[in-house]
Amino acid sequence: MPTANSTRPSPGAAHRRRDADDRAAASRPQSGRTLPLAAPLRLRGRGIAYNPPNRFETVHLEPEPAEAAAAAAPKTEFLADRTRTALARNDSPDVAFNLSVNPYRGCEHGCVYCYARPTHEYLGFSSGLDFERRILVKERAPELLRAALAKPSWRPQVVGMSGVTDPYQPVERRLRITRGCIAALRDFRNPVAIITKNHLVTRDIDLLADLAKVRAAHVSVSVTTLRNDLQRVMEPRTSVPARRLAAIRALAGAGVPVGVFVAPVIPGLTDEEIPAIIAAAADAGARYACFLLLRLPEGVAEHFVQWLDLALPERKDRILARIRDVRGGKLNQGGFHRRFRGQGVYAEHIRVLFRTSVRRAGLDLAPPPLSTAAFRPGGGVQRTLELDP
Repeated sequence: MPTANSTRPSPGAAHRRRDADDRAAASRPQSGRTLPLAAPLRLRGRGIAYNPPNRFETVHLEPEPAEAAAAAAPKTEFLADRTRTALARNDSPDVAFNLSVNPYRGCEHGCVYCYARPTHEYLGFSSGLDFERRILVKERAPELLRAALAKPSWRPQVVGMSGVTDPYQPVERRLRITRGCIAALRDFRNPVAIITKNHLVTRDIDLLADLAKVRAAHVSVSVTTLRNDLQRVMEPRTSVPARRLAAIRALAGAGVPVGVFVAPVIPGLTDEEIPAIIAAAADAGARYACFLLLRLPEGVAEHFVQWLDLALPERKDRILARIRDVRGGKLNQGGFHRRFRGQGVYAEHIRVLFRTSVRRAGLDLAPPPLSTAAFRPGGGVQRTLELDP
């Protein structure tokens, strides 16, 4: 497998593009609630069909038209990530865990709104199509994780999988790196919190059920929409909504605490689906529900705006207006505690709608607490001393 340099370029040399908020939204008539979708995007199975310039690079390659046509259906490349640690540290108060494992950098799911897209620019790639087709793979992640858990200095704590990209993206079916990491956590009985959009998580029910027996695992299945037509163009290589609900049902049936993660909620587009999503998840066996508002940081906002032009032109103005309603007049709003929740009247409307729906469904508003009480130093491996006769 080829290797990739994971050194982050200096942001001080960044060549900044203008803010996406400065781009005027085209004036188009509003459509009804049926949301008819326009023609498919240019690349089948891809969320973004182009590569904008990397903000941290001063040179950008513009292919000739003939070259661009030849690359009309680029295959996914998998590059070996030689990172020496499996664990990434988180210092955000918005996230419920301090350490996470990210087996992959980049994500073939291709969600157009993914807030992790700009992280690919730190690797010298583009946040557009590169993010979906140039995937860095941490082949040694299970081995490195076991080594970390076995250290005398390790303090048992919840590990998130993952904090950035989906641990169950399509290539995991073949590489089984995520499964190797969960096996390590199972052997040490170290708690893990998983977030995914992929039914593939059910493959690892045997490991997750073992952890659940000692209150050391829960899974949040992300459901953005129940509409196949919208999911197909917005999250092209994720599991369809029915398969995600099936994953909830299978996990619940195996005794694994599972909930629905209504994320991201896109104001003006998917917020009206909140009651239906929560009701469907509860029917499938979800114990809890959480939600997050759409985030459009720099390097993502422009993709989302152009995607609306292509996929939902008749709803573009309304969607962007609603996003600005919850983001203080902008497309994005930074700052801890606000970036995931938003502010203003419309943001409060979404919160009330969510909480009312959760209460009616009889779900909790948070996953059950995880326990470190069953942690096994050494991963359950018995060591014996060889004594001289």
